[in-house]
Amino acid sequence: MDSTEDEASVFRALADPTRRQILEDLREGELAAGEIASRFTISAPSVSRHLGVLKSAGLVRERRDANRILYSLVEERLATCVGRFLSAVCPDQIVLRHTRRRTAAETEGDPS
Repeated sequence: MDSTEDEASVFRALADPTRRQILEDLREGELAAGEIASRFTISAPSVSRHLGVLKSAGLVRERRDANRILYSLVEERLATCVGRFLSAVCPDQIVLRHTRRRTAAETEGDPS
């Protein structure tokens, strides 16, 4: 798999709101598959498929602990892929310029 296709798998994984929620849930630390599934109204097999997509994209890792499968976020993978994309389409100076403008506008509008 080339790097373009590899990064595309990350964005395909991020396209689904359930998978994004799983990633958010994992930001506090690892969770068992059952704990993750209990947070959703969809079936456990559906959650398992979502976890498989996230694992294939390299966004989560799993480890076995006795009869449980624990999942954790691969923060560096997420940050690298999304960061590379953002720096290509939205260079830092553009982000900083917009932030400065927004801060200045908020300050001007602040009566205190």
